[in-house]
Amino acid sequence: MTKDLTPSQLVVLGLIARHGPMTPYDLKARVESSVGRYWPIPHAQLYRDPPRLAELGLLCEDAEEHGRRRRVFHLTEAGHEALLGWLADPTTPEPETRNPALLKLTFADLGAPGQLAELAEAQAAQHRRWRDEYRDLRARLDPDGPDTPARTRLLTLGIAHEQSYVAFWEALAADPQGSGEGAPESDA
Repeated sequence: MTKDLTPSQLVVLGLIARHGPMTPYDLKARVESSVGRYWPIPHAQLYRDPPRLAELGLLCEDAEEHGRRRRVFHLTEAGHEALLGWLADPTTPEPETRNPALLKLTFADLGAPGQLAELAEAQAAQHRRWRDEYRDLRARLDPDGPDTPARTRLLTLGIAHEQSYVAFWEALAADPQGSGEGAPESDA
């Protein structure tokens, strides 16, 4: 059954497994503070997935009788087993990268002189901001938080990733006719 689940549905199962019962609104907030940086999920999807997972028996739903009539979703044993089955499979599809800067880099030689250096400088600055943001987030993690080990690993990877982009773009900005190969090794 796990192979039939979408990545966003697996995120819903994982977040409810880690943090307990949630409304779609709660899921939206958790996605924004966790996987949203590298796996954005449209808000509407987070309202569609829980009822679908409930139809499949992977979540159960409690609807409030009065007030805002919020729909709260809980993980079922079948949902927990589906999540564990997905986690047990070490294979993943190949990653997809959609990076507008890399698209520009592909055709940079067709542009005006100086534009590649400007792109490289802007990209280096952006990746430095993201690297520094990840460092700050890692430093501020609650040591007793339920997702601290996972977030520490992800932030450490994010820091290394961003540092490699910083090094590449800085080398390219310094030598726009070069390949960016002179970039120093990561210091993450």
